[in-house]
Amino acid sequence: MRLLAAAFAVTLVSTSACAQDQDWPRMDRPPGASSYIISPSNGETVSSPVAVKFGLQGMGVAPSGVDYPDSGHHHLAINRDVTNFDEPLVSGESDLLHFGGGQTEASVELEPGEYTLQMILGDQDHVPHDPPVMSAKVTITVK
Repeated sequence: MRLLAAAFAVTLVSTSACAQDQDWPRMDRPPGASSYIISPSNGETVSSPVAVKFGLQGMGVAPSGVDYPDSGHHHLAINRDVTNFDEPLVSGESDLLHFGGGQTEASVELEPGEYTLQMILGDQDHVPHDPPVMSAKVTITVK
């Protein structure tokens, strides 16, 4: 799978920046907080580059590294199940994009095929909240 995002839209975290033995405290998710994908819609057929817009309710968006109450920044999982919420969401593979600048939309280059997209919010250190603030998965087809 070839996957590119506009260089100005993505901030990546390297795996070397995250010590594997470190204990990462998780911030509490505010009551009613939710993340969602505005577009594309579930089941939609789209052309590449795919315009992905994401939203957040009950919390604020802040760049990575900024410790502000009840806030975080988006991560986009593509054809990936994120199951470890006790460590930072680390990039390095083409299936997880970080939007550490506080972005709420991106243009993502995808090869033709079927994809699942899911937004996951991370705190200033890219660690998911407790419980995680993540969208429902959206399945799209790129023609």
